[in-house]
Amino acid sequence: MKLTTTSMSVVGLMVLAFNSYASEAVPKEVRVAYGGSSQVLVLAKVDGSLEKALNTKVKWVQFATGADALGYFASDAIDIANFGSNPAVAGIARNLPIEIFGIAGVIATSERLIAKEDIKTLQDIEGKRVAYPPNSTAQYALDAAILVNNIDRSKVKLIPLRPSEMVAAWKRGDIDAGYVWAPFAQELEVSGGHSIYATKQLQEDGYLIYNNYVVRTEFAKAYPELLSKFLQVHQEKVDEFKNDPAKAAAIVAKDVGAPVSTATNTLSGLEYPTLKEQVTAQWLGDGSDTDNSGIGQAVHKTANFLESIGEIRKRDIPESFDKGINVNYLKQAIATPAQ
Repeated sequence: MKLTTTSMSVVGLMVLAFNSYASEAVPKEVRVAYGGSSQVLVLAKVDGSLEKALNTKVKWVQFATGADALGYFASDAIDIANFGSNPAVAGIARNLPIEIFGIAGVIATSERLIAKEDIKTLQDIEGKRVAYPPNSTAQYALDAAILVNNIDRSKVKLIPLRPSEMVAAWKRGDIDAGYVWAPFAQELEVSGGHSIYATKQLQEDGYLIYNNYVVRTEFAKAYPELLSKFLQVHQEKVDEFKNDPAKAAAIVAKDVGAPVSTATNTLSGLEYPTLKEQVTAQWLGDGSDTDNSGIGQAVHKTANFLESIGEIRKRDIPESFDKGINVNYLKQAIATPAQ
């Protein structure tokens, strides 16, 4: 077929438009924040599979707490982060332009209450000094455990401490117990502590506490396909861990600088719903009735807890969290075969 001058011009413009789009299809760099502890996403950091899947450079940003991650989001220093449900809900309630787009892991035994030898049961914390990381899933779990077990909160001296500060306070004898995650939980155990309660036990009382993947809304709108690929890599690494837990734990332990036993304990202390499971009503739902999905209900319950401790204001809690939970990237990840 012979092209006329006009048709050639049109084709040329189409090529230019395509090249322009292609150059903007992925950002020059994706900034991914993680807590620095053992998690399946570290496997993708070590072997470079996330960079390969996203077809761009990944900058790994480490943070200490979820509150720090919110600060990074607020200052436009990160694009994606894996952190707890508490700070994620707080950020959404404060109108931070972020959204939850996947579940990284449901907290089971990876976060737990470690106590001194004379504290045998949860009821024994009355009259004791109990530390927790502020605005964290551990704080939420501790508060919920006190509530559902009918413990007199006024008789428990609750002390907010960052995880590293908690370990130091424990060794000085300033606290009697601490609710925290790895590797700090193991440090308390090595220093004479023992576990008396784990977050998984709260599931029996209707509490779902988890770590989620959160993204800047602006970034999500610009690179939706990238988020779907991110979730596919997450699933690949979950499968990799389940297929050979010992090997995965050794890889993660080396990267985060933790004993293999600690990495094993942490990775196995999370429950991992598959991508397909995540879009069911039990978890995030399919987008048609988000607030009544398992995570939707958990988000509302978390918001009420945050309001009760003064972390957010009652008037800031939205009637619906539909805009803060986006399952479109999950659905696309499921529908599109991983490359």
